[in-house]
Amino acid sequence: MQNKILIVDDERDICEILEFNLSNEGYEITCAYSAEQALEKLTADHSLILLDVMMGEMSGYKMAEVLRRNNNNIPIIFLTAKDTENDMLTGFSVGGDDYISKPFSIKEVVARVKAVLKRNKPSEEQQAQETGSKLVFDEVCINLESKEVIVENEKVILTKTEFEILATLAQNPEKIFSRDEIIDRVWKDNLYITERTVDVHIARLRKKMGKYAFIISNRSGYGYRFNTTYL
Repeated sequence: MQNKILIVDDERDICEILEFNLSNEGYEITCAYSAEQALEKLTADHSLILLDVMMGEMSGYKMAEVLRRNNNNIPIIFLTAKDTENDMLTGFSVGGDDYISKPFSIKEVVARVKAVLKRNKPSEEQQAQETGSKLVFDEVCINLESKEVIVENEKVILTKTEFEILATLAQNPEKIFSRDEIIDRVWKDNLYITERTVDVHIARLRKKMGKYAFIISNRSGYGYRFNTTYL
């Protein structure tokens, strides 16, 4: 089955270039020329959004916030001419999965698309290993099969990346993972992820864990661990 990609950019030339090249890679493409139009065209069949940041009335960041607020965790790759570290971290903080600076090469876009889609589709081996597994720590339940997290009987909505970070740490309680180790396990072959990206995702994850934010702790100079000391 073809992966269906939604391209959102108010520059039609960019949409046409991306549509042509990604179609040649075997993807089914939908184009939208504003965030508002994209929200109307987006369906459950889409596997990924290529989303421009700077657009008319609603920015790409705002669109991502709307999707995440509505518990839509479709992978998002931001496209933007703004390439400072703060811009990149803003993209990740609103739920982006990757960030490509303009001007970009088509080869880079294709590589990033393949990496994000691969990361969001667990292999049969991974699925077999995770089937039926639950991790329970006090009032925190992590279901590795349904990919759900329950805190004090309330479901916590996490992105796929946030869930994988939490699951990686929780399956090895008290073990300290360096940022590089987390990148290797969660982002795997994506060469564009930095240590600061890990920090942003963990900060967002801890915020969602509420009173159990302490369950993910930082050991200065070493990395992060799943902390069961105070449970």
